[in-house]
Amino acid sequence: MSAPLAVFIVDDEAPARTRLRFLLDDCRPDLPNRLLGEADNGPDALRQLAETPADVVLLDIQMPQMNGLIVARHLLRFPAPPAVIFVTAHDEHAVAAFEVGVLDYLLKPVRLPRLVQALQRARPLRAEDDATLRPLAPRRHFTVSDRGRVWLVPLEDVLYLRAAQKYVTLRTHAREYLLSEALARIEEEFPDTLLRVHRNCLVNHRHLVGFELRRQGGESHWEAVLRDWPERLPVSRRQHAVVKAFRAFGA
Repeated sequence: MSAPLAVFIVDDEAPARTRLRFLLDDCRPDLPNRLLGEADNGPDALRQLAETPADVVLLDIQMPQMNGLIVARHLLRFPAPPAVIFVTAHDEHAVAAFEVGVLDYLLKPVRLPRLVQALQRARPLRAEDDATLRPLAPRRHFTVSDRGRVWLVPLEDVLYLRAAQKYVTLRTHAREYLLSEALARIEEEFPDTLLRVHRNCLVNHRHLVGFELRRQGGESHWEAVLRDWPERLPVSRRQHAVVKAFRAFGA
């Protein structure tokens, strides 16, 4: 017998969360499940789910701070993304919802048979199965968990990303963040935005203003220069071609 589905509820209205809890109780005889937790806003949901992964997230769309469409995009970038089921009173978001790869779209008030049907569809999409079955929408932010909080760092604010040991350091003008993503995977995702200058470093092309030749002793090497940033980033010999191709890249 398979383990019960771990379900997480995200809705800014307490009565809506209560109704979903009751419905989950009612459907347990037909579909075993356990309530993993609740959140009344997107940032808190992302923080909790980053620490305790769920199988399924029942997610409202119209919420303050961060709407459900944005939450879904970030959830689908988790290492073990949950199945996302939208639960909303509005049907005008259906097309946008399926564009971000959600599993199902339920209209309030949710009926028990419809919830059971949606949860049954979630079973094959557990973390141990092929997550590539769900399309991933292009993201515009990096989701970073830090000191019990979740930060959404816009791609346009990223100066560079540098791999170090098990983590990737993401640098903005304001501060550093740690990511648990692979640098190679990030490079593949943003080929038109992030440029590899070293085996352990990607720079954001929108902040790149050029390259300088640094001479030291009898040797010389290229360094990437970023706008309004004092640090120079070494260019490895294997990446010298990016210096020559800089103009073609769109500078």
